[in-house]
Amino acid sequence: MIHVDMDAFYASVEEHDNPKLKGLPVIVGGLSNHGIVTTANYHARKYGIHSAMPIFMAKQKCPKGCFLPVRMERYKEVSKQVFDILLSITDLVEPLSIDEAYLDVSKIDKNPLIIAEEIKREVMKNTGLTISIGISYNKFLAKLASDWNKPNGMKIITEDMIPDILLPLPVKSVYGIGKKSSKKLNDIGIYTIEDLMRLSEEFLTEFFGKAGNEIYNRIRGIDSRKVNIERERKSIGTERTFSNHTRNKDILKKFLYNFSLELETSLENRDIQAKTITLKIKDVDFRTQTKSKTLNNYISSFNDIFEVAVSLLDEIEIAQDIRLIGLTASNLETIKLEQLSLFD
Repeated sequence: MIHVDMDAFYASVEEHDNPKLKGLPVIVGGLSNHGIVTTANYHARKYGIHSAMPIFMAKQKCPKGCFLPVRMERYKEVSKQVFDILLSITDLVEPLSIDEAYLDVSKIDKNPLIIAEEIKREVMKNTGLTISIGISYNKFLAKLASDWNKPNGMKIITEDMIPDILLPLPVKSVYGIGKKSSKKLNDIGIYTIEDLMRLSEEFLTEFFGKAGNEIYNRIRGIDSRKVNIERERKSIGTERTFSNHTRNKDILKKFLYNFSLELETSLENRDIQAKTITLKIKDVDFRTQTKSKTLNNYISSFNDIFEVAVSLLDEIEIAQDIRLIGLTASNLETIKLEQLSLFD
């Protein structure tokens, strides 16, 4: 299993297109104080700037930062170049977002390290950008490995390294444990994965709910999820867990704005449309609410998706701070088939 993740993707594209930005703190998200940071490069992150931070706060932390608007069409163009490279290696590619994907290379008669080096070389040659790659025997560990030494990193985690390599890591390194859960664990003396492994499965299930069983297995190197290739997917979605929880609907709508742009790109790349849009939110107590709308006609444009997403958010009563928001398009159909049905 390989997990690939472009480094500070939007900001890196901006630096590539305008070399004068290299070495400067670059923040992509817009010029208005009402916006949110979409991507910050690694220079900007040294000032404490991170994605989802309000622009006005980022400007306070880094007044001399280079604040740039989102150029989604350009990012889509570069993303396609990257995914063309991935698909030239294997058709078992599962996109997670515009700049991130899993690859199943188990059927390729080649050392995964060599495959990873080829990916890095071809991405640099064709786009001028760096990509971080993680290699392991399941999704959780591959993703963890790709984050290990960003930017431009590469890391392999083998089965014989488990659990020793995980033990000293902070609990927040485990997929599924957010900032609030991490603090709750810290409050009871659980700081590292080694501490976490001393807890029983029953305790974790009581502490995290249904996710407790997954976390119990995950820290032991167990993750049975397979790569889902495009033609098998019944839905396309994206979500974000917040570093700072919020119930401010204006901030939540900024996320839906970016999600709608991403969904438009994903649908366009697959030549498909969606009839159902689903909004998901999870509050600080891990209670999940979902709300869906099935339309009379198929849609794929940003404007249509965003309009539905905002209407769904307006219908939800938010009583607690939100730790996660997600948007999914489902009830999918190819554009070609839809056009044929109109002629029929």
